[in-house]
Amino acid sequence: MNNFTNYAELIKPTWAPPSWVFGPVWTVLYIIIFFTFGKVFLMAYQKVIPLVVALPFFLNLVFNFAFTPLQFGLKNNILAAADILLVLITLVWALIAIYPYMKSITYWNIPYTLWVSFATVVQLTITYLNFK
Repeated sequence: MNNFTNYAELIKPTWAPPSWVFGPVWTVLYIIIFFTFGKVFLMAYQKVIPLVVALPFFLNLVFNFAFTPLQFGLKNNILAAADILLVLITLVWALIAIYPYMKSITYWNIPYTLWVSFATVVQLTITYLNFK
């Protein structure tokens, strides 16, 4: 059984989005992330903002990229749930940290924040429904 078949067999809430939604949504979100996070890292490199402001952006990327291997590679709902919570926490921290320096980055990341908030509820629900 491949990794995506395993996910398809999990019990999911009726309001969970269909699988085909994830590709287009994440394509748009990764474009937003690329430009806005890239701007933050450039500003930190140029010393326009303190390096510590870029820290939650870096951590958010680490946790974001860890989700797929945890959920689909290890097939571990509990680790995936913990990870998605860390994605949400570091995103909120990042947007609060950058707001005094460049409000537009916070505004541009509203879709990412809304999606991660929704994805967190979905993942926590999936974890609960499939807890053994």
